[in-house]
Amino acid sequence: MTVTLTIAQAGPALTIQDMGRPGWRAQGLTKGGAADPVAVYEGAALLGQSPDLAAIEMTGTGGTFTADADIRIALTGATMAASIDGDAIVWNASHMLPAGAKLTIGGTTGGTYGYLHVGGGIASDTLLGARASHLSAGLGQPLAAGDALLLGADKSRETGLQLPRDSRFDGGTVRVVASMQTDHFTAEERQRFETTAFTRDPRANRMGVRMDHDGTGFSADGGLTILSEVIVPGDIQITGDGAPFVLMGECQTTGGYPRIGTVIPRDLPRVAQAASGTAIQFEFITLEDAITLETQHRRDIKALGGQITPLIRDPAKIRNLLAYQLVGGAISATDNPFEEEH
Repeated sequence: MTVTLTIAQAGPALTIQDMGRPGWRAQGLTKGGAADPVAVYEGAALLGQSPDLAAIEMTGTGGTFTADADIRIALTGATMAASIDGDAIVWNASHMLPAGAKLTIGGTTGGTYGYLHVGGGIASDTLLGARASHLSAGLGQPLAAGDALLLGADKSRETGLQLPRDSRFDGGTVRVVASMQTDHFTAEERQRFETTAFTRDPRANRMGVRMDHDGTGFSADGGLTILSEVIVPGDIQITGDGAPFVLMGECQTTGGYPRIGTVIPRDLPRVAQAASGTAIQFEFITLEDAITLETQHRRDIKALGGQITPLIRDPAKIRNLLAYQLVGGAISATDNPFEEEH
């Protein structure tokens, strides 16, 4: 049976995303993929499916969705106001979306990128081994009202699960390691970089995030003589006006601005999810510490299932309450209730 999710109303920046396309940098294509990979892993854990399945990434605001069959959904990433047929539903949780019911997802209340996952994933066509849109490279396109998305086969029916919200949406300390041109910045300049209170500038997208701050800009010795070379997501370029610019998943593959450092992978979602005006502070750490943190982060991702708890719902607000097995195991057809235990 083919199941379709239809977009009745779409926000301005809805795209299909997965874990991206590793291995194409030599051909001029960065990995791309979800701006917040942690949210993809969370959705997979809530639905009990592979994190390689595609979901809908929503920047700033969501849209209105309906399905032609009962489907499971999970909502992760930046918290957004969400409801099914007008009844509010919990974020960072899994739910059943009945056939024909209207799922409405509004604007963010914390963070930048929200994610709508479906049981079985979005079964769109693959391009270069992935379903993710990479708009800066011309792969895929924004989703629009009227789009009907085919869904993959869902192997489970379990819903009503939730995960705790972590702190990556609140800004804070972002850890960096030395990069190719870190030594081009004086020790005093690097120390000033660490002690400066930055805020996330409104000028940000899936290619990069500009950091705003008070005071003079940052500069490197011989910054104008640096040749273009390979750059990667997480690199912090110091642009011509002295402002730091953190590169994201859809950045270019080469660049010539001096790089004062590189954000470690586990902290890059913290930059991506920072809303405009959110406070950010950078901290240099050693490569050894970065490897230790990344190793622990990968363990934490694998252990997400252990953090899942049942979603407690108000029975008065469950429209299909009688469809649930409410007293399973309470009685037995074979045991004698009057027989004394020995």
